[in-house]
Amino acid sequence: MTLYQIEELDALTEPVFITAFEGWVSAGSAGTTAADYLAGDAEVVARFDTDELIDYRANRPTLDIRDGVPHDIEWPEITVRHQVLGGRDLLILTGPEPDRLWKRLSGEIADLALRLGVVEYISLGGIPWAAAHTRPTALIMTASEPDLVEEGSRMEGTMRVPAAVASAISRRVKDHGIPTFGFYARVPHYVAGIYYPAVVALVDRVTSHLRVPLPTGSLVDEAAEQRRRLDEAIEDQPQGQAIVKQLEELADREGDESSAELAAEIEQYLEQHSDDGGFPDDIA
Repeated sequence: MTLYQIEELDALTEPVFITAFEGWVSAGSAGTTAADYLAGDAEVVARFDTDELIDYRANRPTLDIRDGVPHDIEWPEITVRHQVLGGRDLLILTGPEPDRLWKRLSGEIADLALRLGVVEYISLGGIPWAAAHTRPTALIMTASEPDLVEEGSRMEGTMRVPAAVASAISRRVKDHGIPTFGFYARVPHYVAGIYYPAVVALVDRVTSHLRVPLPTGSLVDEAAEQRRRLDEAIEDQPQGQAIVKQLEELADREGDESSAELAAEIEQYLEQHSDDGGFPDDIA
């Protein structure tokens, strides 16, 4: 018996499997918010057995108490939604990152992707970074083969960081001969909650990669408003202004630093923040 139940789907056109999980590598909720935007009002076509996959002590369900009486419990869900953009079928998997059965889950999703004729697998996320909110959001790209990684998005050298379940799935999908890609936004480490500039960057990157149209006007408006709030938050904070200035200078120097040095810094930062979600409270 599989870990999921899926509806019968008609023949799909160049289907793409997209995953974005809450939890590790989800700074600024960039990946999950981008995935939700791509999915829009798409219907759920598959549900996963969270009783098997989720530790409810780590991802507790929500209980509604009305006038002292316990009512509904909202359980964490891991689902796949089916969306069609530009004539292409997207299968968008979202939810809390599973706590258990990663190997089995990865194998089952890889088998499902092969059965449905998936032609690409894409994972989305956000990485806490020494970045300034005053600069455009940069992306890091990964792929199943070196020649698929675009110049300017490649990290040279070797990194050892705590793995995400999306990466485990990617490895199994690759073993089935399906190309895989990962797009990860650099999210300022001092921003908590949804970081909309990163969401815009991811949506634009995915739609450009897939050559499908999807307006991002509402996201751009959210990003502009968030930029205004962050600017106001540090307007009367000399220390905050100094930090942002240092981050801007770091970004200017980044092109002169070796990729290996940057990779080492990223590795160290991720190891130090592997248990706390990756970023402190929003300065706002």
